[in-house]
Amino acid sequence: MKDMRKHVKILATLYIVFGFITLLLAVMIYVTISLGGILSGDQEAIMITQIVGIVVGSFFFLISIPGIIAGFGLLKFREWGRILTLIMGFINLINIPLGTILGIYTIWVLMNDETEKIFS
Repeated sequence: MKDMRKHVKILATLYIVFGFITLLLAVMIYVTISLGGILSGDQEAIMITQIVGIVVGSFFFLISIPGIIAGFGLLKFREWGRILTLIMGFINLINIPLGTILGIYTIWVLMNDETEKIFS
């Protein structure tokens, strides 16, 4: 049982770290796209790149939040954190190659009988 607690904490850490990396990516995308418009000096280009930067950056921001929340739920051994992480693990399977690896690890850890006992 203690061994699976360790895997749950590792999994939680991975989701939190990947979530914060995605947050950083969101900021970098917004800044990069916006700067492209600013450097052009054209008012129309600035307006368009600002809108595109906000939309794309917001998308990455929004997809990072569930992972961070799920990671903290796992660290506190909450059942809702386990369920949210499982859902994300199944979705991650289509994100080849790192998401697939994380998804398989997520399913292995959280569907284990010992792990289910920890969360119940």
